[in-house]
Amino acid sequence: MGGQTRQASAVRRLWALAKRQHRVVAHAQLRELGFSRHWIYHRVAAGRLHPIGRGVYAVGRPAPTREGHWVAAVLRCGRGAVLSHDSAAVLWGIRRREMRGIEISVTSQSGRHPGDITIHRRSGFRPEDFTTHRNIPVTSPVCTLVDIATRFQGDPLEAAVNEADRLGLVGPEELQAALDCLPGRRGVPRLRKLLDRRTFTATDTWLERRFVPIVRAAGLPKPLTQEHVNGFRVDFWWPDLGLVVETDGLRYHRTPAEQARDRVRDQTHTAAGLTCLRFTRAQVRFEPGYVEGTLAAVATRLCAET
Repeated sequence: MGGQTRQASAVRRLWALAKRQHRVVAHAQLRELGFSRHWIYHRVAAGRLHPIGRGVYAVGRPAPTREGHWVAAVLRCGRGAVLSHDSAAVLWGIRRREMRGIEISVTSQSGRHPGDITIHRRSGFRPEDFTTHRNIPVTSPVCTLVDIATRFQGDPLEAAVNEADRLGLVGPEELQAALDCLPGRRGVPRLRKLLDRRTFTATDTWLERRFVPIVRAAGLPKPLTQEHVNGFRVDFWWPDLGLVVETDGLRYHRTPAEQARDRVRDQTHTAAGLTCLRFTRAQVRFEPGYVEGTLAAVATRLCAET
């Protein structure tokens, strides 16, 4: 009777562990829970445990979720392994897909190296370089951005930095300060260049990111972004010029109701004595010269009036 009670308790702990780990457990974890090798092999034969890599099983269902595959990769790489690079960026939500399959970072002392996982061996891992997100060991947002900066630059890297800011993971100023503690890390110089206060502008969308270089080419100073003006949040705002610029993406500005709200916004700004310009996605992408010329001409006029 006592043996059955212990078995039932172990099974409950197994299901609790599997739930935390996205329905994935390691052979070593099963042994730590008190299950014998015979019990494990019997459950595999009965279709209750499903091998998904050496020493790792899916519990209950044979096809793990994407999160389950990430957990399985971490477990297969041994103690101290964490999701990193593109995989970490996708988990955090700052990139959409992995470019090289699952990527794992391990300490230089780790011995396992599964052939179907991209392994990054690294020393000098600090405690603040890794954490857990959705119960998955992963590099921190700062460390993740530094890692992906080794392979991306320009729009993709700026998009990741902006997305990390939008999601509340790490803001540009916090990121810039964190880089001071990582002087020798690859990726830091590229991030520093991006975060230069004279050139970096936090933006919410791809369209707005394409617009920022046009602003610089037109000779305008760095704008404020996502500020509230006259009760409305605006894309770009130059208070010294009294200039508001909105960039319309198809997804957010296509219904008659949305277009009507845009007109009210523009009319409110005009009634308050501001100049309001609105550029479409097609203009920003395919007619940057026209947009640049318009901005330069309007800025020249506004400067002459002040």
